Amino acid sequence: MNRSRHHVLLPALLGALLSACNASPSPSSTSTEPAKESTSKPAETMAPAKTAAVEAPPGKDDLPAPADVAAPPADAVKTASGLQSKVLTPGTGKDHPGPQDTAKVHYTGWTKSGKMFDSSVVRKEPASFKVDQVIKGWTEGLQLMVVGEKRRLWIPAALAYGDHPRGGAPGGDLVFDVELLDVKAAPKPPEVPADVKAPPATAKKTASGLAYTILKKGTGTKSPKATDTVTVNYSGWTPDGKMFDSSVTRGEPMSFALNQVIKGWTEGVQLMHVGDSARFWIPGNLAYGDKPARPGTPAGMLVFDIDLLDVK
Repeated sequence: MNRSRHHVLLPALLGALLSACNASPSPSSTSTEPAKESTSKPAETMAPAKTAAVEAPPGKDDLPAPADVAAPPADAVKTASGLQSKVLTPGTGKDHPGPQDTAKVHYTGWTKSGKMFDSSVVRKEPASFKVDQVIKGWTEGLQLMVVGEKRRLWIPAALAYGDHPRGGAPGGDLVFDVELLDVKAAPKPPEVPADVKAPPATAKKTASGLAYTILKKGTGTKSPKATDTVTVNYSGWTPDGKMFDSSVTRGEPMSFALNQVIKGWTEGVQLMHVGDSARFWIPGNLAYGDKPARPGTPAGMLVFDIDLLDVK
């Protein structure tokens, strides 16, 4: 499946943190969520997901293909990307989902030859997932919809699984009927810190070059050791104020072993107590480096706001 989307660290920071400490990952370990269960359905039941869906043989419960499955009709609307769509049933909602929102849908997918390869309707189980964590045609198409709407999408191969996908996913152009049942808005991103460019004079600095300040003291008395597992909420920015990852916007804290992340985190979180909120200015040599090997990984000094929620 095509995973070349712009979110380098999605859905979680942990994978990128790990990659900065470990050797280059094998093809089977390129996922950025080693310590977190995916919110997507299993691959064989989630056609639009980036993990390839296996194309099943025709079954007696297969839904008949639309009459226009081979090619979109003249009244289909085409976008600049090549996606074409047509509203089958108008919706009652007013707002369109954003890329970070979670959509709940019913859908059925066919190849251009009319072969059904997946359907939540047949399974009688809607699917829920983040809008930006599915194939490109879905990410774009869902943002055209409102709740209650049913729309047919004609998705070119470049916006689906490609012409020659691996793992049994359907290749070529695909057609989906999608009904948007509900949208759960993503949490609002935190504000960019005013001192994101450089640590203030009041920040403390360690011998390694790590700078930090405690934003809010918690009531806990326990600090983690490097071998402990911590649960945190965090957001990370580059010095120009660009947020590159945040558990806050995902609405889900992260847990990981403290000795399996970048050096600045391993050192910095040990300076905190449970309940503390801290800001860290991490130099490049304690983060991913000034020239990270992994494409898209943020380089140089990084700023993180971290809430230490628990230690095990």
